[in-house]
Amino acid sequence: MLTEKTVAVFRGGFLFNLCKHGAVWKTSLVGGVVTVSLICGCATYHPLPLIQDSVRAKLQPPDMAQVCILASEIKHPILHPVELKADEGLSPDGAAVLAVLLNPSLRAIRDQRAVTSAQLLDADLLPNPELSFSLDAPTGGDTAGRVTAYGLGFDWNVSSLISRTARVSEAKVHREAVDLNIAWQEWQVAQGAKAAVYQLLSLQNQIALLEQVRQRMAEHLVHIQKAVAEGSMTAAALNAAQTANSRANESLLELEKQADQQRLQLRRLLGLPTDTQIRLSKDINLPSQVELPTVATLLEGLEQRRLDLLALRHGYDSQEAALRVAILEQFPRIRIGPTISRDTDNIRTTGFGLNIELPIFNRRQGKIAVERATRQKLFDEYVNRVFEARSDIEQVKSGIHFLNEQIAAAQAAETDLERLEENYRAALADGRTDALLYYVTWNDFISAQTKVLALEGQLAQAVVALELASGFYEIPKPDQPPKKAPTAPKEGKDS
Repeated sequence: MLTEKTVAVFRGGFLFNLCKHGAVWKTSLVGGVVTVSLICGCATYHPLPLIQDSVRAKLQPPDMAQVCILASEIKHPILHPVELKADEGLSPDGAAVLAVLLNPSLRAIRDQRAVTSAQLLDADLLPNPELSFSLDAPTGGDTAGRVTAYGLGFDWNVSSLISRTARVSEAKVHREAVDLNIAWQEWQVAQGAKAAVYQLLSLQNQIALLEQVRQRMAEHLVHIQKAVAEGSMTAAALNAAQTANSRANESLLELEKQADQQRLQLRRLLGLPTDTQIRLSKDINLPSQVELPTVATLLEGLEQRRLDLLALRHGYDSQEAALRVAILEQFPRIRIGPTISRDTDNIRTTGFGLNIELPIFNRRQGKIAVERATRQKLFDEYVNRVFEARSDIEQVKSGIHFLNEQIAAAQAAETDLERLEENYRAALADGRTDALLYYVTWNDFISAQTKVLALEGQLAQAVVALELASGFYEIPKPDQPPKKAPTAPKEGKDS
């Protein structure tokens, strides 16, 4: 961009040269218009340095008081506002909203909104008119009585008006598609955080069970060691108890490792520092059985409910508009405007200029072909995504059905093993069985309990996966009608 000093020198030099030829007023007009256009039409540059301090500032822990306010006011096509209370622990729904508000990857994705708004602004702008000026001073030959010739023209590309409405429509629909796609990615991250909470709860329940087992094993070891010292039990009984204790400790360490990894994953989804303490709500319950509606109910309204499908549909509409723009731009470019000129004989003329592009070689065939092929690609992609969504729903629903049966079978086995463990414990106390057989039964019983807790965690995560696949905030009960399909997020206070 030219500085004021440069423009002044440029303009002053022009005026000085033209004064000698008697065309000061014309050049003053041209120079004034150019100067005003250069100075007033330029955007100013503001640096955004990528330095360590600015990055560190973005990575600072959030103000949780402000986050709680945002969570209670969040606007999203699917997510509901939640009231976060630090003293009550983290719930699955609370984790979902926190992830949408704080996840760093989502912040970067939301920057696409600014890009699409800028594209809409650009599409809405009219082309600039063009001002042309020429100056011809007699410099040789018979110059007696000759004056400096000049020409002044002003024209504008009127053909841009033909496709302007279609371009603006394309930009608007594209912005809506991007908004929906952002909402879909937010929903994916939210469901990921929700599933992580259920998985962490399942692991914590298993750890709590094995910690009780370890405490009980320590008591058993003391009792058996005393009995072996007194001669009422053999060394084989002590070896069996020690083996069972080692297995319980190994299982506990493995579960603690998995839980620690799950906490790190949850913190990452929530956009929290790795040293943030996470305490889950005590009101979370893992499901043992889940009743689902029919597949037909889950598929009904799917294309108006799944945010990615809505985004793809808007993207397709945007491409339709892009194809219309390409077809409209076949119209030859036309530039019109008035002209003022004077020749060296001092004859002044005023006229009208018309420039028409002759579409002999290039009639935008290439661009139209590209837009048509892109439209077909988007059409096929949409059909494929609908097919995949339906397949995902049926697959997840089938998995939930078998998890229900697995949990029922595991609970039945747990009940039988509990009864058997009680019988062997009484028999061991009476000397009617050996310790090895008892601890084998006891380990089987603990494994059955752990398996039930693990399956319940898998069932909770499967329900979250079904919510994601079907686009429901909450899966309706078999006797409940589906809720209204979501709409695009409104501008203003959003995620």
